[in-house]
This record gives sequence, structure tokens and C-alpha cells, in this order.
Amino acid sequence: MSVMSETVPHARHANVLEAGRAALVVVDMQEGFRQVIADFAETAARIATVVRGARLLNVPVLVTEQYPKGLGRTAGEVRAALSDDFEPVEKTAFSSCGARPFLARLEAAGASQVMLCGIEAHICVNQTAHDLLARGCQVHLLTDCITARSESNKKIGLAKMQTSGALPSSVEMALFELMRDARHEQFKAVQKLIKW
Repeated sequence: MSVMSETVPHARHANVLEAGRAALVVVDMQEGFRQVIADFAETAARIATVVRGARLLNVPVLVTEQYPKGLGRTAGEVRAALSDDFEPVEKTAFSSCGARPFLARLEAAGASQVMLCGIEAHICVNQTAHDLLARGCQVHLLTDCITARSESNKKIGLAKMQTSGALPSSVEMALFELMRDARHEQFKAVQKLIKW
């Protein structure tokens, strides 16, 4: 008869996500980009997964929309994962930090770690990442949830953000770091989201 071993308490590396310090930021994942970004639907589906996971783990979720009058609202896949009364932050600045309501929500969340995703890698995501880093936030790039109209701009955007100190991550990596243990009360629910 096997006995499950006790979990040994250990020091947590500063670069590992912690649910009590983290927030998820979804940048400009809007319907206006659907026809011009080849992997839009797949990226939107992965973002919807991480939004659902964040909500299960009580991690605050912030969503921005760049000029929604012209670029449309947040993708339907992502909207379906949010609460019915959720209100995205509208902005015209490329960086999400250029919108006062975004900064107010981030401050209210008390987050020092930001899981960042959305579009486009080389413009709004890039400028948001750099402004968050300048404000002292640790930025975790959900690289499987960040895209752009061209693969070359996606690659250069990710490279620049990482060179500046943003950390590469993914939906699965981030969610499992937030849980830390298979005995987490939401482990089975999160595992089901990832569909093993």
C-alpha cells in the first residue's frame, strides 16, 4: 500500500508565479484582427483557457481594447470566459499603461507579477510589457497566447521583451506554477481545462 508523501516546504524562486501576487492581462484581443492574423482563433482559444484558469485560481483578470469603435470588441472566445458584467478598459495609447483605468485596476489588484498575452506582439504587447517592467512589475509572457499579423514581428516582439527582462512562459506553465501542487483544490478543474 503506497502512502502519499508529504509536500516539503521550500524556498520559492522569485521568478515563479504566485497566485497572491499575480494578475492576468489580455491586451487588445479584438475581433477586428480576426481576418488578418492567421492564428487568431487558436490564440483566442488559448487565452480563453488561461482566463478560465485564472478565474478558478482567483487571479485578477484585466482586458484592454484598442479603439474598439474601429477594431471591434474583445474576441467572442475570450468574452465567453469572462463574467457577464466584465468591462474591458478602452484605450488609444498602444501601451495598456497609457490608460489610467488600467493602472487603477492593476493597482487595486495588488499585483507585482503580470501574466501578459494578446496582440500585437511588437506593438501593444511590447509597449505594455516595457511599461510594466519600468513600473517594477515582473512580466511573464504567455508566448502561446501572443501573436501578430506577421511571424517576423511576433518573433522580434517576443525577443525584445525577453531581452528587456520579461520571462517566457505558457498557459500550462503559468497555471501549474500558480497551483504548485496536485493537491490544490482546483487541480482537477484546471487539468480539465488543459484537456490532457
